[in-house]
Amino acid sequence: MGLAREEEVEVRKPPVFKPGERVRAKRMVKNDGTYPRKEIGEPLVQKGDMGYVRDIGTFLQMFWIYAVEWPERGTIVGMRGKELISLDREAEVAAELDADEAIAAE
Repeated sequence: MGLAREEEVEVRKPPVFKPGERVRAKRMVKNDGTYPRKEIGEPLVQKGDMGYVRDIGTFLQMFWIYAVEWPERGTIVGMRGKELISLDREAEVAAELDADEAIAAE
């Protein structure tokens, strides 16, 4: 009888992004207290910012965490895959989204 939400264990599948891949932030990310020398609640990344995946790690042995360098901000922030979209594979990602929408419409 757990109170936590059930979430898929992402690490059972390969990472969505690769080191060196250009990505865009899908939403604003604020400091939750884990980023040094920034106030809690201070924005670290704005929606639409462009960055590069530098490294890939895991969190709680469940989720892929992508260390993304945001050159315009001079920061490296750990991001979940659902917070990013690839700029190097836009056509591939768009095709996947179209296929998912077609399946949902059936």
